[in-house]
Amino acid sequence: MTGYAVATSDGAAGTLTIEIKSVNSRFLDLQFRINDELRSLEPDLRAAIMAAITRGKVEARLSFGRKVAGASQVLNTVLLADLARLQDEVSRHFATANPMSVAELLRWPGVIEEAQVGQESLQADVAALTGVTVAAFVESRRREGAALESMLVSRIDAMDVIVRRITPLIPQVIAAFQQKAVERMQDALGMAGHGTPSTLTRQEAFERIRQEVTLYGIRIDVSEELSRLTAHLTETRHILKKGGQVGKRLDFMMQELNREANTLGAKASVKELADASMELKLLIEQMREQVQNLE
Repeated sequence: MTGYAVATSDGAAGTLTIEIKSVNSRFLDLQFRINDELRSLEPDLRAAIMAAITRGKVEARLSFGRKVAGASQVLNTVLLADLARLQDEVSRHFATANPMSVAELLRWPGVIEEAQVGQESLQADVAALTGVTVAAFVESRRREGAALESMLVSRIDAMDVIVRRITPLIPQVIAAFQQKAVERMQDALGMAGHGTPSTLTRQEAFERIRQEVTLYGIRIDVSEELSRLTAHLTETRHILKKGGQVGKRLDFMMQELNREANTLGAKASVKELADASMELKLLIEQMREQVQNLE
């Protein structure tokens, strides 16, 4: 599933920023872009994301921008003490030497340095900001999940309509076949009665027709497939309604639905059933593409 969240936190030394975004993927793939000074905090950020999601190609950015002035800059007092000591020694040898001015001291390399941010304090700030960002990220994925759920339910409704439409056709198809079988039986019996070169006895004619009726009846009866389709659609609704991590369960249901739709097409004896099989498979494929994005 896709998702996006970004959060910032301002401190005395600078600004922390965490950005998390994801695109669709069947598996969890994490990538991190982190400032070198924050690299040690990657495991905590990784653990927080993995605890929240199980699917998606995720890119997380963690950066820290220091402030250019103010509390982020301090004087190197050790270096200043060394400079004062050296200046005193120079004055003892060269009494007429002028002392360094404040401006010269401030320009001296290393006198002004960036304040060191305490690692513990920084880790605590990152942990707090991570919680905020991950929560917003999960919420963005939840909103998309709700939209996907609506789409999936609409496809389930469409398949229910198809199943209800073709279910009454099954007795009609079987009845039509029985009528045709009776006519063929009469023809066969007529051939036996007229003594043609390929004459069949009455018993042989009955046996042949009975075999054809049995085999063809088995082939065209899709009542069981329709019952399983209905049961699978009901279970799919239940999974979506229950919520939670539904991705893998829905993956399995798509396989089962597709199996029954394929069998329906293989057994189709009239155009209406063949068309229904194609419609079902199209809807199932549309669902499968989106199900792979759900957790």
